[in-house]
Amino acid sequence: MHRSRLPAAERRRQIVEVTTRLIAERGFWGLSMQDVADGCGVTVPGLLHHVGSKDGLLLAVLDHRDEADMQWVLAQAPGGLRETCAAVVRRNAGQPEIVRLFAVLEAESLTPDHPAHDYFRARQERTVETFSVLCGDAVLARQVVALMDGLQLQWLRFPSLDLVAEWEAGADRLFGPLTSGRE
Repeated sequence: MHRSRLPAAERRRQIVEVTTRLIAERGFWGLSMQDVADGCGVTVPGLLHHVGSKDGLLLAVLDHRDEADMQWVLAQAPGGLRETCAAVVRRNAGQPEIVRLFAVLEAESLTPDHPAHDYFRARQERTVETFSVLCGDAVLARQVVALMDGLQLQWLRFPSLDLVAEWEAGADRLFGPLTSGRE
């Protein structure tokens, strides 16, 4: 098999993309380093050179997604909590494979021995804290996260569901209907 040499940054990007797709399809426990290596046209030792271990591979995928999402959210510069969440839901509606990846990994990581257990716990705490700052209410922030996560799971199960419309209907119940002049 012919293996092409790519610059390290490009190879790492390729590894993250292939791994993202495979985890979304199979979950972390169904991921094999050989499948990732084959998908990238490298050997397993070559793959390990870039990521260190299977756990390192998973964390590279998660860090990459969080960084990309944070840059996008900051670029959108929405106002309050409702507007921020609406922007996130619109973004997620356009990337079902990423939403599926995070849903699968978050569910798997509920077991304490999962390599992303601490990552997802800290991510959830950061999200609730950030939302609490935006709305001034930790209980509301947790309810918003639950609504977003629950709607995304339903949308993944039933793709004909309009995620954005469902979010807006739920947001109207949590925040009250939008008044003219806003969003």
